[in-house]
Amino acid sequence: MFFSAAIIIVGLIVFEIISSIDNAIVNAHVLRTLPEKYRKIFLFWGILFAVFIVRGLLPFIIIWIANSDLSIMQVITAAFSQDSAVVESLEKSRPLLLLSGGVYLFLVFLGWFFLEEKKYAFLVEGFVHKQGVWFYAFSSIFTTAIIFKSIQINPYLALAASIGVSAFFITDGFKKNAEEKEKELTSSRNMSAWSKIIYLEVLDTSFSIDGVIGAFAFTLSIPLIIIGNGIGAFVVRELTVKGIDRIAKYEYLKNGAMYSIGFLGTIMILESFGKHFPFWLAPLNTCLILALFLYLSIRELKQAGDLNRS
Repeated sequence: MFFSAAIIIVGLIVFEIISSIDNAIVNAHVLRTLPEKYRKIFLFWGILFAVFIVRGLLPFIIIWIANSDLSIMQVITAAFSQDSAVVESLEKSRPLLLLSGGVYLFLVFLGWFFLEEKKYAFLVEGFVHKQGVWFYAFSSIFTTAIIFKSIQINPYLALAASIGVSAFFITDGFKKNAEEKEKELTSSRNMSAWSKIIYLEVLDTSFSIDGVIGAFAFTLSIPLIIIGNGIGAFVVRELTVKGIDRIAKYEYLKNGAMYSIGFLGTIMILESFGKHFPFWLAPLNTCLILALFLYLSIRELKQAGDLNRS
């Protein structure tokens, strides 16, 4: 029991860190435009908000939405008890939760694979990126196929899939605006420090959704999700201040994060349709993918002669 929990927590920490690299870079760039006083305010209260509020409450809210017959207090109680009626209700909602989350994560991967500018780790990435317009056709076909399959099993599964699609396009629109907004924040002299801090907190919330939803591929245990994601978020905040420039030089880490997200999304979709995987598969996959793309990044730095300076 302890061994399996430890493996899951390690996987969650690694996944939270690599999936939050973009967020940390944006935070670091904006924080450089703030006086030291406001940086400390953001880092202290930001950690409390990111770890205890966002990553602490989101798992409960997601499970509560998937279990309309339970009150929020019953969901919270179920996380720390073994009430048979509540546990049974949570188990029935498991396919709905996994499918909506899996569809969301897989679309996040597809959006990156087809549309986003990236450092190409493999030739296929450059080829697919040039065919970016096909993202919309591919996503539509994928969504239609998933909903068609879901309706044959349970109409509520189809609803769960459509919720995952809606969640993707809502959060993706906000993230797409992040890069443009970052330039405005770093160049603006009229925007107050408090306005920048509030924006960063809102941005952090949108980025944290990927990590929280992906966590359900590792486990449905809310305490483990809170511990793993919380430690990961804390590490990312430390990197924001102390080492983000160095981390940003490892250019393939973002690729690793996206492939991990795509793999986790696939696992969640398959599990929602009845396929079972061992508990260690998601953590092992995340760590192996991180190791691969960390190796590719280090090799790139060595070839560029920049490793010692990093």
